[in-house]
Amino acid sequence: MTDELIARAVEILRRGGLVAFPTETVYGLGADAENELAVRRIFAVKGRPATHPLIVHLPGAPALGAWASRVPEEAQALAKAFWPGPLTLVLPRTGRASDAVTGGQETVALRVPAHPLALELLHAFGGGLAAPSANRFGGVSPTTAGHVRADLGDEVDLILDGGPCAVGVESTIVDLASEEPAILRPGGVPREELERVLRRPLPVRGAGAVRVPGTRESHYAPRAGLVVAPLAELARRARALAAQGKRVAVMSPSRGELPGTIAHFQVPADPAGFARALYATLREIDQAGFEVIVAPEPPPEGVGLAVRDRLARASAPRRLY
Repeated sequence: MTDELIARAVEILRRGGLVAFPTETVYGLGADAENELAVRRIFAVKGRPATHPLIVHLPGAPALGAWASRVPEEAQALAKAFWPGPLTLVLPRTGRASDAVTGGQETVALRVPAHPLALELLHAFGGGLAAPSANRFGGVSPTTAGHVRADLGDEVDLILDGGPCAVGVESTIVDLASEEPAILRPGGVPREELERVLRRPLPVRGAGAVRVPGTRESHYAPRAGLVVAPLAELARRARALAAQGKRVAVMSPSRGELPGTIAHFQVPADPAGFARALYATLREIDQAGFEVIVAPEPPPEGVGLAVRDRLARASAPRRLY
């Protein structure tokens, strides 16, 4: 059945359709990266600004040279160490990467996903797939096929179900096109592991000359308001919000001092587990109709840095794009 589904997905992609597929991070909304009309349909379905670039997913590192005009040694080292995996490299583009994919920039974002179904699809397709997260722009990313159906429904030609995503937050994006390498978006590969391979410090750089996905001030946002606080402060903040008449839900490893009148949604204590559960829990709380979510801020080490980034953006003042 998988072979039949993959063949159907490839046929849809080759005629310019959209296929949602699982990766180890989140589900992606894929289109033939070399078909500009198909790529522009991604933007229309998501409600995504045309200047917001996309990541091109590749079947393997040997495809890098077709999309990047220059692949420095540090990029090769990172690809060897972390691909397939949750790492995106920003490199100078070749003509194969259109303005529709790059947002008009001279750089392209590239990665090789680690999910077996994604790799099977990419090898069968034989090219690059432009694929942002398979949800409405700015909202909570999907980590199951059910999340994709709930968000996009019939606007996707096919959804490949590969089960829940193992990492749960998007890839780490590293800029290797500028003079000094830097992390543009923390993600599934921790900063410490990247620095170990590069044997140098790797700063986290905010919005600058290179635009990349998922770095708007307000992003990954649930419908409910989100308050982020230290773990020791969660109960106090939740009680104060409940006293204002708000329907409050708390995400934390244990109920602790929370009164029974405040809803509790358990998430793992370790940052990697929290990352896996983050988006699904935010969606569950939204579906239950709570007005405010109170969530703990994990330590900034390992994948905790990515979770902190997502929580900060999800709790930022909402903007219309």
